[in-house]
Amino acid sequence: MGVKIQLVRDLLRAGDGMTVKQLAEAVGTDTSHIHRMLNKFPDAYIDRWIKRGNITTAVWCVVIPPPNCPRPESRRNK
Repeated sequence: MGVKIQLVRDLLRAGDGMTVKQLAEAVGTDTSHIHRMLNKFPDAYIDRWIKRGNITTAVWCVVIPPPNCPRPESRRNK
């Protein structure tokens, strides 16, 4: 996995979401690159929209998978 891709994932998992512009500034790349990345992530989604004046901006997040379900106890251990 690319360094920038992993950095975007880490940033989104660490906080409460970020805009494309915030991600581009943090990673040091252009917004079109971030858009392409986010659209390829199967676990990325727009969590909410923020409005500043006439501009509405998407805040992106990633799904953090829960831990695996524990194995059931065997009959021998009951």
